[in-house]
Amino acid sequence: MTTPLTGSAFDSLRLDAVTDPEALRRAYALPKDAALRKQMTELTEQTRRLIGCSSLVLVASADAEGNCDVSPRGGPAGFVSVLDARTVAIPDATGNKRLDTLRNVIATGRAGLLFVIPGRTTTLRVNGRACVSTRPELLSQLTAVGKPPASALVLGIEEVYPHCPKSLLRSGAWKPEQWLSTDAQPTSAEVTLAQLRMPELTIAGIEQDEADSLKYRYE
Repeated sequence: MTTPLTGSAFDSLRLDAVTDPEALRRAYALPKDAALRKQMTELTEQTRRLIGCSSLVLVASADAEGNCDVSPRGGPAGFVSVLDARTVAIPDATGNKRLDTLRNVIATGRAGLLFVIPGRTTTLRVNGRACVSTRPELLSQLTAVGKPPASALVLGIEEVYPHCPKSLLRSGAWKPEQWLSTDAQPTSAEVTLAQLRMPELTIAGIEQDEADSLKYRYE
């Protein structure tokens, strides 16, 4: 008999969740040798080139209490600078100024990156130590987003792992014929209005704010 859910679905499902790594391993076949061997601790010429082709990177971080965050960073291909085989720097382009990722990095000194290349199905995972730099001579090099940033996220590489293309192939992310129609999803302004819960705001007003934000995005 199914136990009725009380509270959120998570509260119910965590009651019998897997907590033993050995039990988790028994649920899966063992990874192939190649899946283990291709993990490296520094960039090769080929993974440098992948980073140079990437115009989108997802940054994972957590604060001192373990609260997690994943935030996107974007720019023209190559906006992330490879400083050497074990160091990359991401300019912090003007955003919402919450500084969630940067505050997390200051708290823990760790971050994870997932590089995405439009039209390509290979992604690159890079994890390691991290810091926030405001060193002028570094920032002056990171102008791909329009001007020197206020700071840069610098990652000292400990793990480089190219993912196989299965997830992007399954998603159809780069196949326009599989994309949802625009009316199948709420607009950015509709989502924002629902999140803010401020009766005085309107869809039109938020759309104008979004347009202005993009127009003056380097301020």
